[in-house]
Amino acid sequence: MNTLLPAVNPRASSKVDGLWRRLQFALLPPHCLLCGARGETLRDLCRACLADLAVNHIACARCALPLAAPAALCGECLKNAPAFDTAFAPYLYGHPLDLLLTKLKFGHSLAAGRVLAELWTTALRTALDDGTIASVPDFIVPVPLHPSRLRERGYNQALELAKPLAREFGLVLAPGLLRRTRATAAQSDLDAVARRKNLRSAFEVDTNHAAPAHVALLDDVMTTGTTLREAARTLKRAGVARVDVWVLARAPHRH
Repeated sequence: MNTLLPAVNPRASSKVDGLWRRLQFALLPPHCLLCGARGETLRDLCRACLADLAVNHIACARCALPLAAPAALCGECLKNAPAFDTAFAPYLYGHPLDLLLTKLKFGHSLAAGRVLAELWTTALRTALDDGTIASVPDFIVPVPLHPSRLRERGYNQALELAKPLAREFGLVLAPGLLRRTRATAAQSDLDAVARRKNLRSAFEVDTNHAAPAHVALLDDVMTTGTTLREAARTLKRAGVARVDVWVLARAPHRH
């Protein structure tokens, strides 16, 4: 069964979406999801709260870890390079971005998802224009949830964020290429060693399709990177030549 979704024309869809959004906001003006103030743009986020989002200006080119000073790679990547080739994370994980992500992930807020997708689209467009992202992937692969977790939550936030990115940039969305085969404990409750053991052999690739040459592995947040390392390792073992990681936000290492 073919689970790869074909790309759509990004220009056509963005024009339609843009007109519909303007009509919506003409009837119901936008309001900021963080502070409740009236939105100052066609987005449910005011300029003041937008300015409060911390941008990941200085980061490791391999894993997007925020750095105190410019350097090619962080110490962890020099010692233990991840299976993925590069990472792009336009924001730092923290207040108030964490509130929007929580609204999407656990609050079933479609409005929060729309705001996050718009922020990500803007950041990706800038990164492609200025060369921060040098090559465009063949497929976007959202990090999958195990079926039991998916039933519990109702949807995969990584997939919901990937859909508008694929549409906007005319990329193929491949939600079925990577599968989660084992229900694992919450990573937040584990130390570094336990995290690695917890995710060992937790993913598999759909072998009904030829391995693409270049994919972007997408998730909402990267904390320690253990999940993305294991997912990228699985893709590489299946024959994917290049795996880039796209996350909206990157957390600093916890000490």
